[in-house]
Formats: sequence, C-alpha cells, structure tokens
Amino acid sequence: MRTVLVTGLGGAGRTTVAAATALAAARRGKRALFLSAEPADVLATPVTGLPGAPAEVTAGLWAARIDSAADFRAELLSLQERSATALDLLGAERLEDEELTELPGSEQFALLRALRTAADGGWDVVVVDMPPLRETIALLALPEQLRRYLRRLLPPERQAARALRPMLAQLAGVPMPAQWLYETAGRWEAELAAVQALIEAGTTTLRVVAEPGPAAADALRTARTGFALHGLRVDALLANRMLPPASADTWLATLSAQQEKCLAEWYGQWAPGTSLCEVRHLGRDPRGLADLALLDTGPGCETGRQREERADDIWQQVEDRRAEDGVLLWRLSLPGAVKEDLGLVRRGAELLLTVGPFRRIVPLPSALRRCTVSGAGLTDGVLSVRFTPDPGLWPRTG
Repeated sequence: MRTVLVTGLGGAGRTTVAAATALAAARRGKRALFLSAEPADVLATPVTGLPGAPAEVTAGLWAARIDSAADFRAELLSLQERSATALDLLGAERLEDEELTELPGSEQFALLRALRTAADGGWDVVVVDMPPLRETIALLALPEQLRRYLRRLLPPERQAARALRPMLAQLAGVPMPAQWLYETAGRWEAELAAVQALIEAGTTTLRVVAEPGPAAADALRTARTGFALHGLRVDALLANRMLPPASADTWLATLSAQQEKCLAEWYGQWAPGTSLCEVRHLGRDPRGLADLALLDTGPGCETGRQREERADDIWQQVEDRRAEDGVLLWRLSLPGAVKEDLGLVRRGAELLLTVGPFRRIVPLPSALRRCTVSGAGLTDGVLSVRFTPDPGLWPRTG
C-alpha cells in the first residue's frame, strides 16, 4: 500500500490537490482511498465518516471523512469501558455519549487513528488531506514524542514484575491499579509504534502544496528545515494555481512573472532531492470530479520541469575521523537552517536540537554515547557535531 500525505499552506488548495491525486490514482487502475476532514466540498458528493464504510465516489475511488468529534467520543467510551473496574472502585460516575464534547487536540489523534485504520483496509493508495504545514510537522512527530514520554514515565524495566500483579490482586481481592496502568500504556505503545512505522515507511510519501509568491517562499523555507529536523522526506512540491506564462493582460502578466521568479528559486532550493510539479489555474475554484480530472498531479509529478535523479535519503550519519584528528563527526542534514536559530544541548544519551520554532530530542548513536561534545558547526545546511572519545568509557585497543 502506498500512503500519500498532502500538506501545504492555508488556502493554497491542498485539499483540492489531495483529492485530485486520489482521483488520478483511481484513473490509473488503483484502488484509492481519500481521507479528509471535509472531502465533500471538493468531491461535490456526500461522504460518510470513519469508522463507517467509506463512500465509493467513482470507479476505483473511495472517500471517508475524518470525524474528530465522533472519534473522540468512541475512544473515550471505549477507555471508560476497559477501565470500568477501576472506576467503580473509585466511585466514579460514568459519562454518557450525548454529554461528551471533543477536547483540543482530538483532531490530531483522530487523523492518526484514521491512518492506522486505513493501513489495514487493503487499499492500493491512500491519500490523506493533512493540516497546514506547521501542524503537519508537529502531528507526524507526535508518535515518536509520545513513545519517548511513555518510556520515561513507565520504563520497560519497571514492568518486569508485572507478572506478580495478578497474584497480588487475588490476595488483596481487588485489581491492582498499576496493572491497569501498564496494560493501558502497552496498548498506547503498540498503537503509536504502528503509526510511527507507517509514517517512516518507504511506501509513505509527503507532498507539499503552495501557491508561488513571497509569503509562500518564506513559509516554505522554515517548513523545509522542520521536515528535515524530524526526518520527514518531502518527495514532491506542487506549485498550485499557476497562471499562463504569457498574457495580454498587464495585471495577469505581472502576477505570472512573480510566480515564475518564485518557482525558479524553489527549483534551486528543493531540487534535486524533491520533485517539483506545476498545477495550472483553472480560472475557477475546482469542485467535482470533472474539475479534479483537469488537475495534473501524477504519482511522481512526471510533468513540467521535473528532476531526473533523487538525492540520498540520509538525514544523519557518523564519520569516524579518529585517525585524522581524534574525533567522530556526526552530520545532520538541516537544509535552510541558519546559525542564529540553531541550538543544541547534550542530555545524557540524547541531543536536544532546536531549529527556529522546531525542536526534537534525538537519541545519540551508540558510539557517540561514550564521547563528549567538543564542538559544532553549520555549513551549507549540514550540522556537524564533533565528539571526542572519553578515555574512561572508550574501549582500549592494542
């Protein structure tokens, strides 16, 4: 199964492009699913929500609406049912479906669960209409972050004695709260691990939609660094609503020239590691299958000025330079990063990296955990951190 995650700037048309991408896959004979919070607007047809059966829109294309409110109610009631014994011991009063209103953050978890559900649906292609750029970066980084929190708060080694808890529960005559806690954490860990594996899979691709212009250029520079920091590889940048290059209308000609100038900069910044695809302006807001079919958003953006080779998909690598200058060099690719916005702090076996508004805690490779940080530098979008082996921890040779 191939998963295509489509994000972009607010108002850039990412939902439309995502729907067109799903339709293009269906027209190529694939069994495609389109997931969005509001798919009916662009498809011009009623669409059911998850976990109900997706609606078949046309031959080969199904669509489902991500209903965060319904998802929140279902998950909370399910958790309440699993925790019934513990809640009864505490004298808690049960919550009813009709009194539940979703809380902030439920949209993100609903989308992640929709991704997980779709992975088991037997689809050839799943196209997901993601939130805007900044929200998407935070969302895709969420499973890794939550798994780290679980490991810190409930370390696996402390669960070694959980086999004794059923016996202790029988002796005490009541369930042990710790047992329920670890079982719940175990379920969360399994679900988060599955979603993270899906996000990091080689069959999952990330596409960014933007309308060429000065504001979009600034936002994309920041987002590009955020994607790189979290190891999220953007395989295609789609320049949406491209105007005809030659127009007798002076106003349109000026806007077209501005788009072309911006697009030239994007080719210089994003290629060759990312395909660039130009999606033409239809002269109206696309709505319905007929309009979507006019938008060219092929599987690899095989139209327009597309690059022919791909850059290496390597976010970090360690170079052993002990023979030359006695250090190990840890290189991390952070395109678009500037020195003034960069910060790094060593915390035990982890490195806390801050790049502008983005932050990530990265586990150190095993060899570097026995070293001390001796310097760092940023050159051409690559952060190089120097590590000097600690004589007290490094194995002796000879």
